[in-house]
Amino acid sequence: QVQLVESGGDSVQNGGSLRLTCVASGYTFSWTCVGWFRQTPEKEREGVAAISTGDGSTVYADSVNGRFTISHDNANDAVYLQMNNLRPEDTAIYFCAAAPGQLCGVGALAIPAAFRNWGQGTQVTVAS
Repeated sequence: QVQLVESGGDSVQNGGSLRLTCVASGYTFSWTCVGWFRQTPEKEREGVAAISTGDGSTVYADSVNGRFTISHDNANDAVYLQMNNLRPEDTAIYFCAAAPGQLCGVGALAIPAAFRNWGQGTQVTVAS
C-alpha cells in the first residue's frame, strides 16, 4: 500500500522560508509525476508545483513561480518544495500527491484527480 507523508510545515513570518518534504512508503518515486497542492477552507485545492521524476521537468503555478522550487532527491527518494519569500496568502494545508508512471504535463496542476496517491497534508502558516 502506497503512503505519502509530508513534513516541514510550520508558522513563519512574512518573507520567511520553509522546505516541505514528501516521502513514500511502499513505493519509489521513479517515473512519477509528483505534485504539491494546497488548500484553505475558503478556496478549492490549488496546484502549486509538480515534477516529473523521469526527466526532471517541472511546472509551477504563476502565484509561486520564482519563489518556490520543487526537486527530487534520488538518494533519499524524497520530493522537496523549497518555499522562499513566503506571503500570508501562502497560508494553507500543503499536500503531496503522486501519479505513478506518468510525466507531468503542462496542465498537471489543474487536474488533481489525475494524482492517484495523496498524503495527509502539512500546515503552513505565514503571519503578516
